[in-house]
Amino acid sequence: MPRGNETVVIKRVKKVVHGHHGGAWKIAYADFVTAMMAFFLLLWLISMTTPEQKQGLADYFAPPNIAETTSGAGGVLSGRALDQAGQQMAGSSEVERGGVALVTERAVPLSIQSAATGREGETGNLNDAINASQIDINATYEQVFHSAAASIRQAWQALPEINEIADNLIIEQTEEGLDIQIVDHEGRPMFPEGSKFPFERTRNAITVLGPILQQLPHQIRISGHTTAGGHYSDPRYGAWELSADRANVVRALLGEFGLSDDRIHSVVGRASTEPYFANDPYLAANERIRITILNNAPPVPYNLRP
Repeated sequence: MPRGNETVVIKRVKKVVHGHHGGAWKIAYADFVTAMMAFFLLLWLISMTTPEQKQGLADYFAPPNIAETTSGAGGVLSGRALDQAGQQMAGSSEVERGGVALVTERAVPLSIQSAATGREGETGNLNDAINASQIDINATYEQVFHSAAASIRQAWQALPEINEIADNLIIEQTEEGLDIQIVDHEGRPMFPEGSKFPFERTRNAITVLGPILQQLPHQIRISGHTTAGGHYSDPRYGAWELSADRANVVRALLGEFGLSDDRIHSVVGRASTEPYFANDPYLAANERIRITILNNAPPVPYNLRP
């Protein structure tokens, strides 16, 4: 049959080539891997630092303690300290020593003044206000002691020979203040037997304390201690004389390297009357030097100048 009048339809399929889009996931994956690497590096750094170093970093980046309330007189702080409730306290001033702001006087909150003269000026309210100010002072001392302990540990770590006697050096906070104790260990004494002069490594551990203690607004007490049952060849020179002489030698070393005499509260020899281990006064660790940073207020405000 002839096909002269038939219509021929030709269908052409047009293929559209899409652009290349396979690299976006690589960028996202690279960012993810970088972030995870930074995260694990941060975890490693945190695990390698001591609690004192962590606290030092936190104090460095912490914002200043400014009260959110408008209580107190003057503008922001205005040279005054803050109590626990955010109120400003009169009669206090701040001195910066060793990077730590210190309240140099026993400040009294303004609420004490109004309580003493107003209707509610009763003894109970006054005592509560005084207790609140004492809490603030104790918190300030604790911050100072914490910073001092961190500085002392860093100074000791900088000495290469300290690693051998790290267990002989003890820093702990007590009710009296901050104790720095240099104790004997079995087979590793800090002083030659019967001598008031320390070994060279002990001397180095003591001398680095001088500049640090000088920066603190507190008095220093130095005491020498011996173990019980010691034998001395000279009947006129025993545990009392030896412990007192060692304490005085430590005082002289601290003074030679920066600690002024007016910062010394007392230098005493205790012999074996105050053992470090009361249940066993014969242990070698009872023979030690104890340097105490007392937590009492300085007798003269440090902002006072002649």
